[in-house]
This record gives sequence, structure tokens and C-alpha cells, in this order.
Amino acid sequence: MTGPARAGARLGGVQGTAGRKQRTSQRRADIVTAAARIFAEQGYGNVGMRDIAEAVGIRGASLYHHFPAKEEILYAICLSVTREPVEETLPLLDAAGTPTERLTELIRAHIRHLLHRRVEYRVGQHERTSLTAEHRAEIDRYLQHYNQRVRDVLAAGMRSGEFREMNPKLAALGLLDMLNGVSNWIRGSTDAAADEVADTYVHLLLDGLRGSPGA
Repeated sequence: MTGPARAGARLGGVQGTAGRKQRTSQRRADIVTAAARIFAEQGYGNVGMRDIAEAVGIRGASLYHHFPAKEEILYAICLSVTREPVEETLPLLDAAGTPTERLTELIRAHIRHLLHRRVEYRVGQHERTSLTAEHRAEIDRYLQHYNQRVRDVLAAGMRSGEFREMNPKLAALGLLDMLNGVSNWIRGSTDAAADEVADTYVHLLLDGLRGSPGA
């Protein structure tokens, strides 16, 4: 085989491997999305692996190739609403700007992510207790880290005088509980829908944090 032919073969092999990885990743994402939908509709305990395979349109053996157990699928669902926000949303708190500006961007991004993952959020809220102790502990670490970062920016805003004095731990819990509760009623799948909700929540939350004028 000539040099160019060998190079072409290597490139084809790399592209083939990348293509397989992309297809595998997409199939896993399809499984997680389908499983979240039927878990939300029927309850985690009432759904079997065969039900999930049928919802995705694959054979049971193929499903087990991607996820060896139903609990692993639930774990992947929970990661999508805990690890993803830590990796994709929390960096906004490290950007330049005042605590108010950074918290505003976090609220907007949080609601956009929640709109994209609203079914997964509902499943994570109601079914997390079905995870193994190890998986539940990891999910809890992501949640605690996210909460701590929000608490830190609230405390920074209180020190700067942007936010009125209150317990930052309780304020962070209340803020996140209010945001996550959106998953129980939000509808639509457009950025405009997310932006409308985000605008309302930014005003509600930040006005509450600031208190009355002159306070």
C-alpha cells in the first residue's frame, strides 16, 4: 500500500471510529429521553427494560449493550439535570460582573436548561430515591456544589450591599426550589418561552433579594 493509500486508510479508520462513537452517544441520548418520558408518565417502578426498548424501537439486547440495568438509565437521567448544570451553567458565576449581573445570567441559563430538560427534572425530583446509594451520593454532591455556588454569589451580593441581609443558605435553597419548580408546569419548547419565564423570575427573585427601595 502506498503512502497516500495508508494515510487515507488511517483517516478512514479515525472517521469510522468517530462516527461509531457519535452514533453510540446519540443512541444513549435517545434511550435516556424515551425512558424519562415513560418514567414520568407511568412511574419508575412500573416500567421495565422491555418497555424502554420498545419506546426507543430497539431490541432488548441492544438496550442492555448501552445500559446494563434500568437503574443506570435513571442515573443518566439524574446526571442530565445535575452534572450538566454544574458544567454548563455554573461557569456564568465566574464571569466578570456584579453579583446581581452574574446571578441574573445564572437564572436565565438555569431556566433555559430546565425547559430543555423539563421531563428529566420531574423524574429526577420524584424518582431519585430509587438510585443506588453510590449513585445517589454522587447526584447529591452535584446538587450541593451547585447550591453552594449560588449561596456564595448571594453572600457576595449581601456584602456589597446589592442584596439585603438574610440567611444565604436559606435564600439559595428557596431560590433554587422556586426555579426547579418551573419544571412542573412550564410548557413549550422555544427560547422565547424560556425567556418570558426567565424575565418574570429575574424580577421576582432579584426584587425580593434587594428589598424595598431605601431598605
